[in-house]
Amino acid sequence: MNKPARNDPALITVIGCDGSPLPDRAATALASATLVVGGRRHLDAVPVPPGARTVVMGDVTAAVDAVAAHAGDAAVLASGDPGFFGVVRVLRERGLDLVVLPAVSSVALAFARAGVSWDDALVVSAHGRDLRPAANACRAHPKVAVLTAPGAGPAELGAALAGLPRHFVVAECLGSPDERVIECSPAHAASRPWRDPNVVVVIAPGRVRSPRGWSWPGAAAPDGWALPEDAMAHRDGMVTKSEVRALALARLAPRIGTLVWDVGAGSGSVAVECARFGAAVIAVERDPRQHTRIRANARRHAVDVEVVAGEAPAALTDLPDADAVFVGGGGPLVVTAVAERGPARVVAAIAALERVGPTCEALAAAGYAVAGAQLQASRLTSLPGGAHRLAATNPVTLVWGERP
Repeated sequence: MNKPARNDPALITVIGCDGSPLPDRAATALASATLVVGGRRHLDAVPVPPGARTVVMGDVTAAVDAVAAHAGDAAVLASGDPGFFGVVRVLRERGLDLVVLPAVSSVALAFARAGVSWDDALVVSAHGRDLRPAANACRAHPKVAVLTAPGAGPAELGAALAGLPRHFVVAECLGSPDERVIECSPAHAASRPWRDPNVVVVIAPGRVRSPRGWSWPGAAAPDGWALPEDAMAHRDGMVTKSEVRALALARLAPRIGTLVWDVGAGSGSVAVECARFGAAVIAVERDPRQHTRIRANARRHAVDVEVVAGEAPAALTDLPDADAVFVGGGGPLVVTAVAERGPARVVAAIAALERVGPTCEALAAAGYAVAGAQLQASRLTSLPGGAHRLAATNPVTLVWGERP
């Protein structure tokens, strides 16, 4: 939409509020405004000019419409830094020119109240969104700030993370006289009411600092994938080969905010690779000796993989719903159980040809669009005297299903 025509060089100033007195430039812009838009608590906290029209920003679309239609100077009040998960995006999408005067963001204040650095933190929003991606981010990453909303707040987040070793810092009403900061466990957060607005800082105690450091969803990209087998501890070569993992990763599409199951995880090579893309990962494995290898591989690559002991399909019953599932063992019976849970993507690695047809049938019966490929790689290997030969790896068939 084009910017509305104006009869004068009117200004739209977006002013961040963090509870402290307005700086001189923000106070001057507010004093000249003939329209002031903001939440009720922000309008009550500043000296609105006499005679200025006010619009309470309950309905964001209606408030933006009012700003777009106004012919004079307008001031838009918002929490903290309005360019950070804030109203600046919506106003710019309307084609409006803005002057933005940010205050300290609610995320920066929350980490300051917690006394914790946040250059290595992930910041996600559950405001107006499904809570599951935010919860999955908290499963995967050692330090996360969650911007919440009614119905997707500390209680709901605590319930989603119940049982995990996580520490919550809930910062309510930051910068206001009602400010309160409470540290608690996910279970405690789930058991009580909370005041809005709030920000939740979720920390995994004792976790190593990520060598990458994320500041927003989508910023994570591993430095290479389909890692060589010797990048993982494994038993007698029992590890998903790198060529197979390359295609499996493409079909699983792991990323921040998603949850991946690795069923029959073995050494956890697929689980670790998915976690390196920022996904939350649960590895299901029946062999206790492999549990040690999975955890060692996760530590080696500075990621978090939750290990669930047990054999599928029984071990899947109490797991949170996944977005994508890799089935490395268990055959069509496990694929059927996985498909009944309805993940968007299922990938199965199959060595025995007799299992290919039943696996395809199980996915198709559950409503998936099914495809597959056989991978048979021959690797360049050195011979004496500088010669080379091709050494074949065992063929593996990948079958995958995607929800239409």
